[in-house]
Amino acid sequence: MPLLSRTAAASLIFLMAISPLQAESLGVRIGYLQWVPDQGPVLSNVIPEPEDAGLRGAELAINDNNTTGRFLDQTYSMQREVADSPDAALAAFDAMRQSGIELFVVNAPAQTLRTIAGAAGENTLIFNAGARDNALRTGQCHVNLLHTLPSHAMLTDALGQWLNQRRWNEVFLITGPTEADRGWADAFRRSAKRFGLKIVEDKPWTFDADLRRTAARELPLFTQARDYDAVVVADVRGDFGEYVPFNTWLPRPVVGTQGMTPVTWHWVVESWGAAQLQNRFRELADRHMNSEDYAAWAAVRSIGTAVTALGTDDPEEIRSFLFSDSFQLAGFKGRKLTFRDWNGQLRQPIPLVHPRGIVARAPFEGFLHPNTDLDTLGFDRPESECRING
Repeated sequence: MPLLSRTAAASLIFLMAISPLQAESLGVRIGYLQWVPDQGPVLSNVIPEPEDAGLRGAELAINDNNTTGRFLDQTYSMQREVADSPDAALAAFDAMRQSGIELFVVNAPAQTLRTIAGAAGENTLIFNAGARDNALRTGQCHVNLLHTLPSHAMLTDALGQWLNQRRWNEVFLITGPTEADRGWADAFRRSAKRFGLKIVEDKPWTFDADLRRTAARELPLFTQARDYDAVVVADVRGDFGEYVPFNTWLPRPVVGTQGMTPVTWHWVVESWGAAQLQNRFRELADRHMNSEDYAAWAAVRSIGTAVTALGTDDPEEIRSFLFSDSFQLAGFKGRKLTFRDWNGQLRQPIPLVHPRGIVARAPFEGFLHPNTDLDTLGFDRPESECRING
């Protein structure tokens, strides 16, 4: 048996201390569902996200859970389905439930996620590892739906705090044509008001030109303005945003979905034991861990943490534990991660990175909150209509 790392050993001692004695073995079954729609042709040389994004993170977490579980006679298994349509995803969800699975990790767009949550039973627990839509955390919450992927608002609030801290208060916003672009941009507009930023230009990107040939000519003209401190780009799939840096009218930094970007996770995050997680993921998947991988990993590890403490895989008991003061996820982000009891969102720091380095980590000192500064990122309790815990 391979030696445990110091971090893993410490975690194991803690978990064994809080877990009940078990009289018999426990098999924990988790369903993983993925449906990612075709993004269409992209007008840039951007490297596409891997097709197994999310899935490999869940697989790593299953391995991690079993590392601890073998000492407690607990075993974890995962049934997976990468669907080719929303209907296929829903059919797979129904089939898994009929087979007895009630713990799920779902990587799918918001509409598909809502449909799946609506078809769930009272004793089904679903983790959202693929949809960033704010509406899922503000008014369209489901009592048994938790979110390990940060919302758009959490990401843009991290960026808004950083811009405020740097006193780069006047920004030029460019929004792409897709629904995801508009969702990201709407979230940033909210963040701009929240953190005292002024959007001096707010322009939609409506061109379909191939910027690989024309960026040096088109973008300086497009970004003309009297003055601004930074250019904020909302281009989720990467149609034009990759060409904005170094092609702006004024010599200004580019942030947003390109340039310096707020993310759930990135391979440049190495502090707080994260290098160990990164290495184990690369060994498993032969690539870097991305945000969807991390969100799925966090979901499965949350289940494992609860099962270890409780000695049961009952979804209702797991859900209650995840919202209790006893739960905290060791997420390699320098803070213990917990779930917001009003909308099921996992609180977590947000790294701000460029392609080959980390710049900072939000929340930042000076942005105060009566309970935890992590709740300065995203929709706080008074800003959300959701009350999933009554």
